[in-house]
Amino acid sequence: MSLPPTPPAQSADEGALGVPHESLLRLFLRFLRFGLLAWGGPVAQIAMVRQELVEEERWVSRAHFNRALALYQVLPGPEAHELCVYFGMVARGRVGGLLAGLGFMLPGFLLMLLLSWLYVRAGLESAWVKAAFACVAAAVAALIVRAVHRIGEHAVTSRPLFAVAVLAFVGQLAGAPFLVSLAWAGAVAALLEAGRRRDAVLVTLAAVALCAAWVLWPQAQVEGAAAAQVHTAPSTWSLLGSGLRAGLLTFGGAYTAIPLLRRDAVVQGGWMTDAQFLDGIALGGVLPAPLIIFGTFVGYVAGGLPGALVITLGIFAPAFGFTLLAHDAMERLVHRANARHFLDGVTAGVVGIIAGTALQLLPGTVTGLLTGAVFALALAALFLLKHKLAPVWVLGAAACVGLAARALELG
Repeated sequence: MSLPPTPPAQSADEGALGVPHESLLRLFLRFLRFGLLAWGGPVAQIAMVRQELVEEERWVSRAHFNRALALYQVLPGPEAHELCVYFGMVARGRVGGLLAGLGFMLPGFLLMLLLSWLYVRAGLESAWVKAAFACVAAAVAALIVRAVHRIGEHAVTSRPLFAVAVLAFVGQLAGAPFLVSLAWAGAVAALLEAGRRRDAVLVTLAAVALCAAWVLWPQAQVEGAAAAQVHTAPSTWSLLGSGLRAGLLTFGGAYTAIPLLRRDAVVQGGWMTDAQFLDGIALGGVLPAPLIIFGTFVGYVAGGLPGALVITLGIFAPAFGFTLLAHDAMERLVHRANARHFLDGVTAGVVGIIAGTALQLLPGTVTGLLTGAVFALALAALFLLKHKLAPVWVLGAAACVGLAARALELG
Protein backbone atom coordinates (compact mmCIF):
# COMPACT_ATOMS: atom_id res chain seq x y z
CA MET A 1 0.00 0.00 0.00
CA SER A 2 1.53 3.34 -1.01
CA LEU A 3 0.91 6.24 1.33
CA PRO A 4 1.13 10.01 0.86
CA PRO A 5 4.63 11.38 1.53
CA THR A 6 5.28 12.16 5.17
CA PRO A 7 6.04 15.82 5.88
CA PRO A 8 9.39 16.74 7.45
CA ALA A 9 9.77 16.17 11.15
CA GLN A 10 8.21 18.75 13.45
CA SER A 11 10.43 21.44 14.81
CA ALA A 12 10.35 22.77 18.32
CA ASP A 13 8.55 25.98 17.29
CA GLU A 14 5.52 24.17 15.90
CA GLY A 15 3.81 24.15 19.26
CA ALA A 16 3.50 21.74 22.12
CA LEU A 17 2.23 18.26 21.58
CA GLY A 18 -0.69 16.91 23.57
CA VAL A 19 -4.11 15.30 23.33
CA PRO A 20 -6.94 17.79 24.02
CA HIS A 21 -9.22 16.78 26.87
CA GLU A 22 -12.64 15.73 25.58
CA SER A 23 -15.48 13.61 26.87
CA LEU A 24 -15.99 10.02 25.79
CA LEU A 25 -19.08 11.09 23.84
CA ARG A 26 -17.17 13.80 22.00
CA LEU A 27 -14.38 11.32 21.25
CA PHE A 28 -16.89 8.81 19.87
CA LEU A 29 -18.54 11.48 17.70
CA ARG A 30 -15.16 12.62 16.35
CA PHE A 31 -14.33 9.13 15.10
CA LEU A 32 -17.90 8.59 13.93
CA ARG A 33 -17.33 11.61 11.67
CA PHE A 34 -14.10 10.02 10.42
CA GLY A 35 -16.12 6.91 9.61
CA LEU A 36 -18.73 8.89 7.67
CA LEU A 37 -15.95 10.50 5.60
CA ALA A 38 -13.89 7.34 5.09
CA TRP A 39 -14.20 7.20 1.32
CA GLY A 40 -11.40 6.19 -1.00
CA GLY A 41 -9.69 3.27 0.71
CA PRO A 42 -6.96 3.03 3.37
CA VAL A 43 -4.61 5.64 1.90
CA ALA A 44 -7.28 8.36 2.02
CA GLN A 45 -8.53 7.20 5.44
CA ILE A 46 -5.06 7.30 7.01
CA ALA A 47 -4.28 10.66 5.42
CA MET A 48 -7.53 12.11 6.85
CA VAL A 49 -6.74 10.94 10.39
CA ARG A 50 -3.14 12.12 10.15
CA GLN A 51 -4.11 15.56 8.87
CA GLU A 52 -6.48 16.32 11.75
CA LEU A 53 -4.87 14.58 14.70
CA VAL A 54 -1.18 14.97 13.86
CA GLU A 55 -0.80 17.96 11.55
CA GLU A 56 -3.54 20.21 12.94
CA GLU A 57 -4.11 19.20 16.57
CA ARG A 58 -0.71 17.58 17.27
CA TRP A 59 -1.92 14.71 19.44
CA VAL A 60 1.42 13.00 18.80
CA SER A 61 4.57 13.86 16.87
CA ARG A 62 4.96 12.90 13.23
CA ALA A 63 7.73 10.47 14.18
CA HIS A 64 5.46 8.83 16.77
CA PHE A 65 2.67 8.55 14.22
CA ASN A 66 5.02 6.97 11.67
CA ARG A 67 6.11 4.34 14.19
CA ALA A 68 2.50 3.46 15.01
CA LEU A 69 1.60 3.27 11.32
CA ALA A 70 4.60 1.05 10.57
CA LEU A 71 3.46 -1.33 13.32
CA TYR A 72 -0.09 -1.64 11.96
CA GLN A 73 1.13 -2.10 8.41
CA VAL A 74 2.85 -5.35 9.38
CA LEU A 75 0.12 -6.59 11.73
CA PRO A 76 -3.11 -8.14 10.43
CA GLY A 77 -6.20 -5.98 10.20
CA PRO A 78 -7.24 -2.70 8.53
CA GLU A 79 -4.57 -0.12 9.34
CA ALA A 80 -6.90 2.89 9.36
CA HIS A 81 -9.22 1.25 11.87
CA GLU A 82 -6.33 0.20 14.09
CA LEU A 83 -4.95 3.75 14.04
CA CYS A 84 -8.32 5.09 15.17
CA VAL A 85 -8.36 2.60 18.06
CA TYR A 86 -4.82 3.66 18.91
CA PHE A 87 -5.64 7.38 18.96
CA GLY A 88 -8.73 6.71 21.07
CA MET A 89 -6.54 4.84 23.54
CA VAL A 90 -4.02 7.70 23.58
CA ALA A 91 -6.87 10.10 24.43
CA ARG A 92 -8.93 8.19 26.99
CA GLY A 93 -7.36 4.79 27.61
CA ARG A 94 -8.81 1.47 26.54
CA VAL A 95 -12.42 2.67 26.82
CA GLY A 96 -11.55 5.54 24.50
CA GLY A 97 -9.88 3.13 22.08
CA LEU A 98 -12.96 0.92 22.02
CA LEU A 99 -15.27 3.87 21.38
CA ALA A 100 -13.02 5.33 18.68
CA GLY A 101 -12.84 2.01 16.84
CA LEU A 102 -16.59 1.50 17.08
CA GLY A 103 -17.26 5.04 15.87
CA PHE A 104 -15.00 4.62 12.84
CA MET A 105 -16.48 1.29 11.74
CA LEU A 106 -20.14 1.97 12.57
CA PRO A 107 -21.18 3.97 9.43
CA GLY A 108 -19.76 1.40 7.01
CA PHE A 109 -21.16 -1.49 9.03
CA LEU A 110 -24.69 -0.06 9.11
CA LEU A 111 -24.60 0.81 5.40
CA MET A 112 -23.40 -2.71 4.55
CA LEU A 113 -26.18 -4.19 6.68
CA LEU A 114 -28.72 -2.11 4.76
CA LEU A 115 -27.30 -3.06 1.38
CA SER A 116 -27.14 -6.73 2.39
CA TRP A 117 -30.79 -6.65 3.45
CA LEU A 118 -31.79 -5.03 0.17
CA TYR A 119 -29.69 -7.53 -1.79
CA VAL A 120 -31.26 -10.55 -0.09
CA ARG A 121 -34.78 -9.09 -0.13
CA ALA A 122 -34.68 -7.93 -3.79
CA GLY A 123 -32.34 -10.64 -5.06
CA LEU A 124 -31.11 -10.57 -8.63
CA GLU A 125 -34.35 -11.57 -10.30
CA SER A 126 -34.47 -8.40 -12.39
CA ALA A 127 -32.65 -8.77 -15.70
CA TRP A 128 -31.44 -5.19 -15.28
CA VAL A 129 -29.85 -5.96 -11.92
CA LYS A 130 -28.27 -9.13 -13.27
CA ALA A 131 -26.77 -7.23 -16.19
CA ALA A 132 -25.31 -4.56 -13.93
CA PHE A 133 -23.84 -6.99 -11.42
CA ALA A 134 -22.34 -9.20 -14.13
CA CYS A 135 -20.21 -6.29 -15.32
CA VAL A 136 -19.47 -5.14 -11.78
CA ALA A 137 -18.15 -8.63 -10.96
CA ALA A 138 -15.70 -8.35 -13.88
CA ALA A 139 -14.56 -4.98 -12.54
CA VAL A 140 -14.10 -6.47 -9.06
CA ALA A 141 -11.88 -9.18 -10.55
CA ALA A 142 -9.80 -6.38 -12.10
CA LEU A 143 -9.69 -4.66 -8.71
CA ILE A 144 -8.24 -7.82 -7.13
CA VAL A 145 -5.62 -8.17 -9.88
CA ARG A 146 -4.65 -4.52 -9.38
CA ALA A 147 -4.35 -5.14 -5.64
CA VAL A 148 -1.89 -7.98 -6.30
CA HIS A 149 0.36 -5.56 -8.16
CA ARG A 150 -0.05 -2.73 -5.67
CA ILE A 151 0.71 -4.88 -2.63
CA GLY A 152 3.39 -6.86 -4.43
CA GLU A 153 5.47 -3.89 -5.53
CA HIS A 154 6.00 -2.96 -1.88
CA ALA A 155 6.15 -6.46 -0.40
CA VAL A 156 8.07 -8.52 -2.98
CA THR A 157 11.34 -6.62 -2.96
CA SER A 158 13.92 -9.39 -3.44
CA ARG A 159 14.41 -12.60 -5.37
CA PRO A 160 13.79 -14.84 -2.34
CA LEU A 161 10.53 -13.04 -1.60
CA PHE A 162 9.53 -13.31 -5.26
CA ALA A 163 10.17 -17.06 -5.10
CA VAL A 164 8.05 -17.26 -1.93
CA ALA A 165 5.20 -15.42 -3.68
CA VAL A 166 5.37 -17.69 -6.73
CA LEU A 167 5.32 -20.89 -4.66
CA ALA A 168 2.44 -19.59 -2.54
CA PHE A 169 0.59 -18.86 -5.81
CA VAL A 170 1.15 -22.45 -6.94
CA GLY A 171 0.06 -23.73 -3.55
CA GLN A 172 -3.16 -21.75 -3.73
CA LEU A 173 -4.00 -23.25 -7.13
CA ALA A 174 -3.18 -26.73 -5.81
CA GLY A 175 -5.44 -26.35 -2.80
CA ALA A 176 -2.79 -25.99 -0.09
CA PRO A 177 -4.16 -24.87 3.32
CA PHE A 178 -3.62 -21.19 4.10
CA LEU A 179 -1.98 -21.69 7.47
CA VAL A 180 0.64 -24.02 6.05
CA SER A 181 1.40 -21.66 3.16
CA LEU A 182 1.72 -18.59 5.38
CA ALA A 183 3.78 -20.34 8.08
CA TRP A 184 6.08 -21.77 5.41
CA ALA A 185 6.45 -18.37 3.71
CA GLY A 186 7.46 -16.64 6.94
CA ALA A 187 9.86 -19.39 8.04
CA VAL A 188 11.60 -19.66 4.67
CA ALA A 189 12.05 -15.89 4.37
CA ALA A 190 13.59 -15.70 7.86
CA LEU A 191 15.89 -18.66 7.19
CA LEU A 192 17.07 -17.31 3.83
CA GLU A 193 17.77 -13.90 5.34
CA ALA A 194 19.87 -15.63 8.01
CA GLY A 195 21.80 -17.55 5.33
CA ARG A 196 20.39 -20.94 6.37
CA ARG A 197 19.54 -22.19 2.88
CA ARG A 198 19.69 -25.86 3.79
CA ASP A 199 17.14 -25.39 6.54
CA ALA A 200 14.96 -23.41 4.14
CA VAL A 201 15.02 -26.33 1.69
CA LEU A 202 14.10 -28.80 4.45
CA VAL A 203 11.20 -26.61 5.60
CA THR A 204 10.00 -26.36 2.00
CA LEU A 205 10.11 -30.12 1.50
CA ALA A 206 8.19 -30.66 4.74
CA ALA A 207 5.56 -28.11 3.68
CA VAL A 208 5.20 -29.74 0.24
CA ALA A 209 4.74 -33.17 1.84
CA LEU A 210 2.12 -31.82 4.25
CA CYS A 211 0.24 -30.03 1.46
CA ALA A 212 0.35 -33.11 -0.76
CA ALA A 213 -1.16 -35.20 2.04
CA TRP A 214 -3.84 -32.56 2.55
CA VAL A 215 -4.73 -32.32 -1.15
CA LEU A 216 -4.66 -36.05 -1.90
CA TRP A 217 -6.65 -37.30 1.06
CA PRO A 218 -8.13 -35.05 3.77
CA GLN A 219 -9.09 -32.29 1.35
CA ALA A 220 -11.09 -34.68 -0.80
CA GLN A 221 -13.07 -35.68 2.28
CA VAL A 222 -13.62 -32.04 3.27
CA GLU A 223 -14.86 -31.11 -0.20
CA GLY A 224 -17.12 -34.14 -0.31
CA ALA A 225 -18.66 -33.22 3.04
CA ALA A 226 -19.04 -29.61 1.93
CA ALA A 227 -20.76 -30.68 -1.28
CA ALA A 228 -23.23 -32.74 0.70
CA GLN A 229 -24.01 -29.73 2.90
CA VAL A 230 -24.19 -26.97 0.29
CA HIS A 231 -27.66 -25.92 1.39
CA THR A 232 -27.03 -26.20 5.13
CA ALA A 233 -26.92 -22.85 6.93
CA PRO A 234 -23.68 -22.36 8.87
CA SER A 235 -23.76 -22.26 12.64
CA THR A 236 -23.04 -19.11 14.61
CA TRP A 237 -19.76 -20.63 15.76
CA SER A 238 -18.76 -21.41 12.16
CA LEU A 239 -19.34 -17.80 11.13
CA LEU A 240 -17.49 -16.48 14.18
CA GLY A 241 -14.55 -18.77 13.43
CA SER A 242 -14.51 -17.70 9.80
CA GLY A 243 -14.43 -14.06 10.86
CA LEU A 244 -11.64 -14.65 13.38
CA ARG A 245 -9.49 -16.46 10.81
CA ALA A 246 -9.95 -13.60 8.36
CA GLY A 247 -9.21 -11.00 11.02
CA LEU A 248 -6.07 -12.77 12.23
CA LEU A 249 -4.61 -13.48 8.78
CA THR A 250 -5.26 -10.24 6.89
CA PHE A 251 -1.60 -9.40 6.34
CA GLY A 252 -1.01 -6.85 3.60
CA GLY A 253 -4.52 -5.38 3.67
CA ALA A 254 -8.12 -6.45 3.41
CA TYR A 255 -7.57 -8.21 0.09
CA THR A 256 -6.01 -11.07 2.03
CA ALA A 257 -9.44 -11.81 3.48
CA ILE A 258 -10.80 -12.53 0.01
CA PRO A 259 -9.26 -16.01 -0.39
CA LEU A 260 -9.90 -16.84 3.27
CA LEU A 261 -13.58 -15.95 3.26
CA ARG A 262 -14.09 -17.36 -0.24
CA ARG A 263 -12.78 -20.74 0.92
CA ASP A 264 -15.19 -20.79 3.85
CA ALA A 265 -18.23 -19.30 2.11
CA VAL A 266 -17.96 -20.68 -1.42
CA VAL A 267 -15.50 -23.59 -1.71
CA GLN A 268 -16.12 -25.50 1.52
CA GLY A 269 -19.24 -24.07 3.12
CA GLY A 270 -21.37 -23.54 0.02
CA TRP A 271 -23.07 -20.61 1.77
CA MET A 272 -23.06 -18.56 -1.44
CA THR A 273 -21.86 -18.59 -5.05
CA ASP A 274 -18.78 -16.91 -6.47
CA ALA A 275 -21.06 -14.38 -8.16
CA GLN A 276 -22.68 -13.44 -4.85
CA PHE A 277 -19.27 -13.26 -3.19
CA LEU A 278 -18.01 -10.81 -5.81
CA ASP A 279 -21.20 -8.77 -5.43
CA GLY A 280 -20.37 -8.39 -1.73
CA ILE A 281 -16.85 -7.17 -2.52
CA ALA A 282 -18.32 -4.68 -4.98
CA LEU A 283 -20.70 -3.32 -2.36
CA GLY A 284 -17.88 -3.05 0.18
CA GLY A 285 -15.73 -1.20 -2.33
CA VAL A 286 -18.14 1.73 -2.64
CA LEU A 287 -18.78 2.29 1.08
CA PRO A 288 -16.97 4.64 3.51
CA ALA A 289 -15.31 1.77 5.34
CA PRO A 290 -12.35 -0.61 5.19
CA LEU A 291 -12.91 -3.10 2.34
CA ILE A 292 -12.97 -5.91 4.91
CA ILE A 293 -16.53 -4.79 5.68
CA PHE A 294 -17.64 -7.05 2.82
CA GLY A 295 -17.37 -9.82 5.43
CA THR A 296 -20.59 -8.41 6.92
CA PHE A 297 -22.29 -9.15 3.60
CA VAL A 298 -20.96 -12.72 3.64
CA GLY A 299 -22.32 -13.22 7.15
CA TYR A 300 -25.72 -11.75 6.29
CA VAL A 301 -26.20 -13.91 3.19
CA ALA A 302 -25.12 -16.98 5.15
CA GLY A 303 -26.95 -16.40 8.42
CA GLY A 304 -29.06 -13.24 8.36
CA LEU A 305 -28.58 -10.50 10.95
CA PRO A 306 -27.01 -12.80 13.60
CA GLY A 307 -24.58 -14.09 10.98
CA ALA A 308 -23.60 -10.57 9.96
CA LEU A 309 -23.03 -9.55 13.57
CA VAL A 310 -20.88 -12.51 14.59
CA ILE A 311 -18.69 -12.59 11.48
CA THR A 312 -18.08 -8.84 11.80
CA LEU A 313 -17.22 -9.34 15.47
CA GLY A 314 -14.73 -12.03 14.51
CA ILE A 315 -13.12 -9.94 11.77
CA PHE A 316 -12.61 -6.81 13.86
CA ALA A 317 -11.85 -8.42 17.24
CA PRO A 318 -8.13 -8.96 16.45
CA ALA A 319 -7.76 -5.35 15.28
CA PHE A 320 -9.17 -4.14 18.60
CA GLY A 321 -7.20 -6.71 20.59
CA PHE A 322 -3.78 -6.04 19.08
CA THR A 323 -4.14 -2.33 19.75
CA LEU A 324 -5.90 -2.26 23.12
CA LEU A 325 -4.04 -5.13 24.77
CA ALA A 326 -0.72 -5.62 23.05
CA HIS A 327 0.41 -2.44 21.28
CA ASP A 328 3.64 -1.97 23.23
CA ALA A 329 4.58 -5.66 23.15
CA MET A 330 3.88 -5.94 19.42
CA GLU A 331 5.87 -2.77 18.73
CA ARG A 332 8.90 -4.29 20.48
CA LEU A 333 8.42 -7.58 18.63
CA VAL A 334 8.23 -6.19 15.09
CA HIS A 335 11.45 -4.24 15.64
CA ARG A 336 13.34 -7.50 16.05
CA ALA A 337 15.10 -8.52 12.86
CA ASN A 338 13.88 -12.14 12.84
CA ALA A 339 10.27 -11.08 13.35
CA ARG A 340 10.48 -8.52 10.55
CA HIS A 341 11.90 -11.08 8.13
CA PHE A 342 9.21 -13.58 9.10
CA LEU A 343 6.45 -11.01 8.51
CA ASP A 344 8.03 -9.97 5.20
CA GLY A 345 7.80 -13.60 4.09
CA VAL A 346 4.20 -13.89 5.23
CA THR A 347 3.30 -10.76 3.26
CA ALA A 348 4.99 -12.14 0.14
CA GLY A 349 3.06 -15.37 0.59
CA VAL A 350 -0.14 -13.36 0.86
CA VAL A 351 0.58 -11.75 -2.52
CA GLY A 352 0.85 -15.18 -4.12
CA ILE A 353 -2.34 -16.41 -2.45
CA ILE A 354 -4.32 -13.38 -3.64
CA ALA A 355 -2.95 -13.83 -7.16
CA GLY A 356 -4.05 -17.47 -7.15
CA THR A 357 -7.52 -16.51 -5.94
CA ALA A 358 -7.85 -13.88 -8.69
CA LEU A 359 -7.02 -16.52 -11.30
CA GLN A 360 -9.56 -18.92 -9.80
CA LEU A 361 -12.29 -16.26 -9.94
CA LEU A 362 -11.74 -15.24 -13.56
CA PRO A 363 -13.42 -18.21 -15.34
CA GLY A 364 -16.71 -17.57 -13.55
CA THR A 365 -16.47 -13.82 -14.00
CA VAL A 366 -15.20 -13.20 -17.52
CA THR A 367 -17.79 -15.25 -19.39
CA GLY A 368 -18.10 -13.41 -22.70
CA LEU A 369 -16.94 -10.53 -24.85
CA LEU A 370 -18.73 -7.89 -22.78
CA THR A 371 -17.42 -8.97 -19.39
CA GLY A 372 -13.98 -9.57 -20.91
CA ALA A 373 -13.93 -6.02 -22.25
CA VAL A 374 -15.12 -4.64 -18.90
CA PHE A 375 -12.37 -6.56 -17.10
CA ALA A 376 -9.66 -5.28 -19.47
CA LEU A 377 -10.86 -1.67 -19.43
CA ALA A 378 -11.35 -1.68 -15.66
CA LEU A 379 -7.85 -3.05 -15.12
CA ALA A 380 -6.36 -0.40 -17.41
CA ALA A 381 -8.31 2.36 -15.65
CA LEU A 382 -7.19 1.18 -12.21
CA PHE A 383 -3.56 1.32 -13.32
CA LEU A 384 -3.91 4.73 -14.96
CA LEU A 385 -6.16 6.59 -12.52
CA LYS A 386 -4.46 7.75 -9.33
CA HIS A 387 -7.42 9.40 -7.61
CA LYS A 388 -8.47 7.93 -4.27
CA LEU A 389 -12.01 7.33 -5.57
CA ALA A 390 -10.87 5.55 -8.75
CA PRO A 391 -12.20 2.12 -7.57
CA VAL A 392 -15.62 3.63 -6.88
CA TRP A 393 -15.68 5.27 -10.31
CA VAL A 394 -14.64 2.03 -12.03
CA LEU A 395 -17.31 -0.04 -10.28
CA GLY A 396 -19.97 2.57 -11.07
CA ALA A 397 -18.92 2.72 -14.71
CA ALA A 398 -19.05 -1.09 -14.95
CA ALA A 399 -22.62 -1.09 -13.63
CA CYS A 400 -23.57 1.56 -16.21
CA VAL A 401 -22.06 -0.56 -18.99
CA GLY A 402 -24.14 -3.53 -17.90
CA LEU A 403 -27.31 -1.43 -17.86
CA ALA A 404 -26.50 0.06 -21.27
CA ALA A 405 -25.93 -3.42 -22.72
CA ARG A 406 -29.30 -4.52 -21.36
CA ALA A 407 -30.98 -1.49 -22.93
CA LEU A 408 -29.41 -2.28 -26.30
CA GLU A 409 -30.68 -5.85 -26.08
CA LEU A 410 -34.22 -4.59 -25.57
CA GLY A 411 -33.84 -1.94 -28.26
